[in-house]
Amino acid sequence: MKILNYIIPILIVVFCSVLYSYFDKNTKVELKNFSKSVYDYELTSIDGEKVSLKEFKGKKILVVNVASKCGYTYQYSDLQKLYEKYKDDLVVLGFPANDFLWQEPAKNSQIKSFCSTKYGVTFPMFEKSVVKKKENQNPLYIWLSNKDLNGWNDSAPSWNFCKYLIDEEGKLIEFFSQSISPLDEKITNYFAKK
Repeated sequence: MKILNYIIPILIVVFCSVLYSYFDKNTKVELKNFSKSVYDYELTSIDGEKVSLKEFKGKKILVVNVASKCGYTYQYSDLQKLYEKYKDDLVVLGFPANDFLWQEPAKNSQIKSFCSTKYGVTFPMFEKSVVKKKENQNPLYIWLSNKDLNGWNDSAPSWNFCKYLIDEEGKLIEFFSQSISPLDEKITNYFAKK
């Protein structure tokens, strides 16, 4: 009986590891098909419109993967405050994703309604997409999570509400984990400097 107390947890860990590796496959991406300039990327807004990142040239860009059923969903409010306060120098871009424990199950129209109604979101939101390194990863997130494209970072988001900061010249300058509030000095100090 005592041996079962050891074997069962081991079997559970092995099963979970196999299950995780099955559902979390990293896919190699052919990088020659991707630009090293963030401004060459054209993405689809939450309304289905094409948006060129060239529109944001000259401003800092804070890219955030978001979800409406996450413990960090309250950060929408602080993202909106950050966007409003530094609107002349910053644009916040929200990318809904269902990559982490299926915490964004809604359709684009439902996500848009939720964000605007509950949090007053007015910053640009984009269509729901994959942000983790796997098949069908959003092209911007391929750029953000590949040092051969962005110059230094290979990390994809590890959870919802991870933040990437791009400077006015299109250079990736910082990554912030989900636990860093959008209003934390680590972020706001980039905008207070003039």
